[in-house]
Amino acid sequence: MSSAPLSDTPAATAAAQGPTPASGPATGHGGKALLWGVGAVAVLALAGNALLWQKLDSIQEALARQSQEASAQALEARTIARQAQELTVEAGARLAVLETRVGEVALQRSQLEELMQSLSRTRDENLVVDIESALRLAQQQAQLTGSLEPLVAALKTAEQRIERAAQPRLAPVQRAITRDLERVTSSTVSDTAGLLARLDDLVRQVDDLPLQNAVAQAAATRRLSAQASASTPPQAPPGSDPAWWLGLLQRAWEVVRDEARSLLRVSRIDQPEAILLAPDQAFFLRENLKLKLLNARLGVLARQLDSARSDLAAASLALGRYFDPASRRTQSAATVLQQAQAHMKAFELPRLDETFSALATAAAGR
Repeated sequence: MSSAPLSDTPAATAAAQGPTPASGPATGHGGKALLWGVGAVAVLALAGNALLWQKLDSIQEALARQSQEASAQALEARTIARQAQELTVEAGARLAVLETRVGEVALQRSQLEELMQSLSRTRDENLVVDIESALRLAQQQAQLTGSLEPLVAALKTAEQRIERAAQPRLAPVQRAITRDLERVTSSTVSDTAGLLARLDDLVRQVDDLPLQNAVAQAAATRRLSAQASASTPPQAPPGSDPAWWLGLLQRAWEVVRDEARSLLRVSRIDQPEAILLAPDQAFFLRENLKLKLLNARLGVLARQLDSARSDLAAASLALGRYFDPASRRTQSAATVLQQAQAHMKAFELPRLDETFSALATAAAGR
């Protein structure tokens, strides 16, 4: 294949025509130069081929190394991918386990919240029941003793317990307790001990109250008291005591004289049962009046105010019907009965209806 191009050159044409006698030496030198040129080209070609083969070898080595590295990286990548797949499967399993545990924890949390709410409601209900019981007991103590101190102490204790509880649903109860406490502290209650003492004095005075049919004795008593108040007795000498029987005789004489003067008497009788009262019935009348006053006293102690009022009204009616209204003792006893009835009107203890209503609402859970 390389012979065809050589035949087309001028040198090949000249060689084919034959040597000329005029160009012999020049032709020898040109052939050598050509041979040297061809040799140089061949050497250069060989050197280039050597360089190319060397580059090819280096490229092949680099490709082999890269292929080996790529194979190692691919193997490592497959190993990593397999490990990643295994880790993914393990992570999925762990995630499923964690989701299950999270569901269990959420369920336990909801159950715990329900239990805490139930405990809170139970604690609030127990607190409401305790406060209501304490207030009712304090109200009974106040009714028995006639003092507001048990109510005030119970209301203050209940207010402090609700403040320590710090429950919003008990705020209406706290407001109701505050209002009832203000109303209780501003209210006044009558003196029970003083009222009982006045009733006891009145019971002791019943035997000395004059009846309406004992006119002579009452008139003599009034006249003697008037004389004693009008004139002062003379000073007795030291060492001498007035005879007690002189006063008794004087009183008897006054009674006999009044009876003698009143043998014939004209008067208006508004209540004939008081005038027609026999002497033996006077004892039972006084004892009946004492019983009514004692029943009123027991009613005050037992806080049965309606019964005490009715007994005092009956005693006042009997006092005005059977006893002498002109006597100072009768008037004093009537005044005491009126004062006792007036104290009965202010004897009612303040009620805690608002607090009990708020406690009932809190206990119902509304």
